[in-house]
Amino acid sequence: MVLTRHIPFLRAVFWHSVTAVGGPQGHMGMMLKTFVQQRKDVTETELIEYNGFCQLLPGASSTQTLTLIGYKRGGLPLAIITLLIWILPACTLMGGISFLLDYFDDMGLKVGVFKFVQPMAIGFIAYSAFRVFGVAVTNTITRVIMLVATVVTFLAFKTPWVFPALIVAAGIATNFSDKRIPKQEIPNKRIGWGNILIFFALFGMAGYLSETATRQNWENRKPINLFENAYRFGSLVFGGGDVLIPLMYEQYVTRPETKRVQETKRDVLRMNRADFLTGSGMVRAIPGPVFSIGAFTGGMVLRDQGPGMQLMGCVIGAIAIFLPSALLVLFFFPVWNNLKRYAVIYRSLEGINAAVVGIMAGATCYLIKDSFLNSLIQAEAIGIWDLVVVIVTFLLLSSHKIPAPLIVLGCLVMGWLV
Repeated sequence: MVLTRHIPFLRAVFWHSVTAVGGPQGHMGMMLKTFVQQRKDVTETELIEYNGFCQLLPGASSTQTLTLIGYKRGGLPLAIITLLIWILPACTLMGGISFLLDYFDDMGLKVGVFKFVQPMAIGFIAYSAFRVFGVAVTNTITRVIMLVATVVTFLAFKTPWVFPALIVAAGIATNFSDKRIPKQEIPNKRIGWGNILIFFALFGMAGYLSETATRQNWENRKPINLFENAYRFGSLVFGGGDVLIPLMYEQYVTRPETKRVQETKRDVLRMNRADFLTGSGMVRAIPGPVFSIGAFTGGMVLRDQGPGMQLMGCVIGAIAIFLPSALLVLFFFPVWNNLKRYAVIYRSLEGINAAVVGIMAGATCYLIKDSFLNSLIQAEAIGIWDLVVVIVTFLLLSSHKIPAPLIVLGCLVMGWLV
């Protein structure tokens, strides 16, 4: 791979990493704008397929989707570089917050500039659903799938299994038709068996060493415990940050206060409730993947051991929580690609793509209800401003004249001024 010819793409990935807000659904809208419409690295159909495929896997779905875009352009080396550029800014910010937390006395001042980030993200999600609707929803069965996925997503948005369940059900539904025939010319991709072997080896070894270190009270066991915790989260979490954050809360805030832990006097990794809630609020406000909270929690649980260990905790937390996502997506994507030559998989793509549109539409409706509908009902000024931001963001994206980073910058300035 000649890296220099990929510099424009990597520059676009960097700008995406410092401007992409709103979680996986918001990131999808920004990827559509940047990597489909502006740069044409992938087509709309490919991006929908990548996103739907990643919804089937545990881990950070927007991270996996962007990794696949890099993989398509330049193979494994570019995929790894893309992943690192994408996660580095957010992890650096969240790791830095773990050091500066004591100086953040005024939470209102800290997050005020981000007040319009959420409605802007809703505008991105609505735009992405609008754009891919014409590509993925083309007949009666896909319209039904989209409608069902929209309703189910709206009603069960925070349920961990809802997204993979919708994807699987939609794929099954479109297999009742035998009209679509696989493209026989789909090239066979080499499967990297090493990725899945590394994944399971690390999972087993981390669990064994962590438990052994705790039982035998090893002097420097906490970094090992941290790696095991973060790697387990990255390996098993479906549903993104909405599922990850409650699991982390249980691990680092609730579990240390349980009767069993207190009776055995186990020195487990722990955080206080206020610090955790501060970090979980900040990670939703900054650009980049929500899984970057791993850098924050890693630093916080080792903070009492000095700055050096705290920095190590930030690094371990960031690497361990993203590593499973990368190993899984780079193993299963070639498998998925090879399976597409079979009719049952090929026909499922039609339903999967329609379900992705429904998930985005349902997420838009849920976030509108959850974020500011009550404010609008009560005629509060902030609710009116939020609605204006959603509409203006959608219109600016539809014009194809304003780059996504400028829209983000404009909303930050507006939040600072209003």
